[in-house]
Amino acid sequence: MCSSEGLGRLLPHLSNVVVESVERCTDTVVLRTRSRTLSARCTGCGKWSSRVHGRYERRLADAPLGGVPVVIVLLIRRFKCLAAACPAVTFAEQIPGLTRPHARCTPPLRGMLAHIAGVLAGRPGSRLARRLGVLVRKDTMLRLLRAAHVNETGQVRVLGVDEFALLKGAHLCDAVGRP
Repeated sequence: MCSSEGLGRLLPHLSNVVVESVERCTDTVVLRTRSRTLSARCTGCGKWSSRVHGRYERRLADAPLGGVPVVIVLLIRRFKCLAAACPAVTFAEQIPGLTRPHARCTPPLRGMLAHIAGVLAGRPGSRLARRLGVLVRKDTMLRLLRAAHVNETGQVRVLGVDEFALLKGAHLCDAVGRP
């Protein structure tokens, strides 16, 4: 069994968590993890809090290892915000580089699926992802494709207009009234 530090070098998005156990089930690898920090920053006011209100488990799909799907079971703590004027009474901790609010997959998996969606789009992308060890629907692939940032082309400097015939044998110049 490798150490948690060695696993952090192999999987850098897990560097902010402590991997408590690694289990190989029949068709998946399950990593049980928890946060390394003792406190978290409030999402409402930005103040740090170390007062734990509760805990729950969160399951995140991760990029497959050797074609085997990986699930990260993360013990998330809910903290109580200590600022009296803060609208958020409690908040859930977010692990930098690993979690985002309401996300069900890790950034490496999302990036991999977004690249596949950019090349193959819906159903073909879903089939390739299944071959790589990730079960994903075509609708998810299309949603990732729509969410992708498209590079803006900038300002148009030259615009070409092709001639076309309004009537058979007529040219654009005839329609505009120029020779």
